[in-house]
Amino acid sequence: MRIRTIAGAAFCATAFALIPAGAASAANGPIGFDPIDGTPYATATPDWTEPFVIPDGFTQQLVADETVLDIYAGADDLTDMNTVNETGPEAGRYLYRTHEVGSNGSLSVVDLETGEAKVIAQDAGWRRLDGLRWTPWGTLLFAEETAGGRLFEAFLDPEDPTVVTRIEERPEVGILRHEGIEALGDGTVFVIDELNGGSIFKFEPTTRGDLSDGQLYALKLTGLSDAEQLWDSETYQQKVGAFEWVALDMDQVVVDADEAANDVNATEFGRPEDVEVIGNVLYVANTSEDRVVAIDLAKQELTSFVEKGVNTPVEDAEAGVTGFNNPDNLAQGPDGRLWVVEDNYLSDVWAASRDNDQDGAADEVEQFASLIDTGAEISGIYFGKDPKTLFLNVQHPDKALADGTWTITKR
Repeated sequence: MRIRTIAGAAFCATAFALIPAGAASAANGPIGFDPIDGTPYATATPDWTEPFVIPDGFTQQLVADETVLDIYAGADDLTDMNTVNETGPEAGRYLYRTHEVGSNGSLSVVDLETGEAKVIAQDAGWRRLDGLRWTPWGTLLFAEETAGGRLFEAFLDPEDPTVVTRIEERPEVGILRHEGIEALGDGTVFVIDELNGGSIFKFEPTTRGDLSDGQLYALKLTGLSDAEQLWDSETYQQKVGAFEWVALDMDQVVVDADEAANDVNATEFGRPEDVEVIGNVLYVANTSEDRVVAIDLAKQELTSFVEKGVNTPVEDAEAGVTGFNNPDNLAQGPDGRLWVVEDNYLSDVWAASRDNDQDGAADEVEQFASLIDTGAEISGIYFGKDPKTLFLNVQHPDKALADGTWTITKR
């Protein structure tokens, strides 16, 4: 059993300078808004010129769809996750995207100044490319959301960040059903296993910026028995409280990280899909649980941060009742709020305020936007370098050649 012990380090510097707690209200701040009236169940249609219902004072604009770049002619491009070049020369100019197709997966880039879009990497063996993250050391991490999924690291030409110079597989970060990826300034990487019964993982490299060697850990709640750690759709709400990071057998991790986590009775969750660190808190969207958990990395405590029927309504689409359903992708807002998009049809976008009263849950959760296409969902929620602009993808729409990326910007 091969386990490496590595000293921890500081957790994270956030992408934005955060507004002090309590200073931002719903309508103030760089992306402040008055919530929309609700999900457009009665008026949804695939016949649209703009795909989102958005608040007053905002505009929506196409970045690139299949009329601009059609990678898979005759099939959806399945544009999935977004990130820009967050550091280095011309930071914020280039938008990178993964495409979640079953085979021949690709990475594309859009020049946000010129509008030019192109494929920068593609491989017949890449399956269901999903997670995507710009690292603090200037590379791109992307991964496969499928059994036996791999995490890759793309290195870019320092003179031209639209050119990939090489791509390395990173099995040490885990062979599993990847979706969300988070990379911190100290080199730590968080990933998840996206299935009912998936776990939450932390990778600590031996050397910052070198993901070829290190130790993978799985989260384990300390107040539960081994049997209670297992996924159960009826008992997931008890999965809160103190936790520890348990080191995994690295010989097993590079073959099947889920099995390695099971061998140490790591805690299982309902389809953990995306991860986002804000300050010292790691947020994880658990889709099957209709909740987002907050993992305080300093206090080593897990709480339910957003949960249907607790601090958000329960969705009833047939009755036209807007609610929180199937949380999927996460993003850090410029004011420190956590932004959440749903994995369903007529996906909603929510913004969760911070936990100012320290009870572990968001004090307020408000609906920012909703999709109007009857067959599509939103993915890839992301804030780049402009704090007034949110990036979103429209995935597998009923509308022809409309799979692509949009911005919603505060005027």
